[in-house]
Amino acid sequence: MHDATITVEGLRKRFGRTLALDGMTFTVRPGRVTGFVGPNGAGKSTTMRVVLGLDAADAGRALVGGRAYRSLDRPLCHLGSLLDAAALQPGRTARNHLRWLAHSQGLPARRADEVLELTGLGAAGRRRAGGYSLGMRQRLGIAAALLGDPPAVMLDEPFNGMDPEGIIWMRTLLRDLAAQGRAVLVSSHLMGELQGCADHVVVAGRGRVIADAAVADLLARAADGRITLRSPAIADAAGVLREAGAAVTPDGDGALTVAALDPGAVVAALTAAGVPFSEVSGRRATLEDAYLELTRDAAEFRAQAPGEGR
Repeated sequence: MHDATITVEGLRKRFGRTLALDGMTFTVRPGRVTGFVGPNGAGKSTTMRVVLGLDAADAGRALVGGRAYRSLDRPLCHLGSLLDAAALQPGRTARNHLRWLAHSQGLPARRADEVLELTGLGAAGRRRAGGYSLGMRQRLGIAAALLGDPPAVMLDEPFNGMDPEGIIWMRTLLRDLAAQGRAVLVSSHLMGELQGCADHVVVAGRGRVIADAAVADLLARAADGRITLRSPAIADAAGVLREAGAAVTPDGDGALTVAALDPGAVVAALTAAGVPFSEVSGRRATLEDAYLELTRDAAEFRAQAPGEGR
């Protein structure tokens, strides 16, 4: 297998007066799924287009296995990509679309049938792609990305249009591709979908990287030692814990989030005051929590919360 690493170094790109990329830098390593997330306009799609040589950067470089994509012989055998599931000739059958692509890369025609089976399209391969649902077009795009058995795979919003079964299939496929030693880069705005499969996350904002970390580290940071407390006497519990030096925030569903006090101290304070409680547990953060924390300042057009700015 060729070197699978995707390297993005100091990419800068302007479209007219808009600075789309402002020094974007990160590495996608083999053997893991790297999620690429950020608000709209953060530069994710532009970065992927630069990697594929579809847009030229004003500065910096993007390499696949140490080489520019455009210089690769049979590029589909180095990097498989899905940028736009709608970019198909609607009159052509899925099988013919893939056979044509395989031929262009010097790959055997049977490879088309192999990737159709792999992506669950075996039975639909002889149907015209114009009649496919969005989820089926995504699967066909992924089949095309895997044609050359590439060591690196790059997918832009692959969960779009997928039903729940399709989302589970996609997560499993991404994990399998990484387990085979491939470098896998997946852009998504659906944090919950990535949490089920990403090992590492690159968070972009305003054309640059604002976080580049293991998912486990981001989740630990977002949880930040906070505790969830449930009590039938929630107001009394809040009063006792504030007195004990805790920061207390109502959760909205009849629970409290408690910070600056460990679980043992919470239990001791409530017990000493005779306040009943039904749950004291370490708060489990989601990738969504971590993402919102990181992008709070980077979201260009964050909707105002009710009551803000009045």
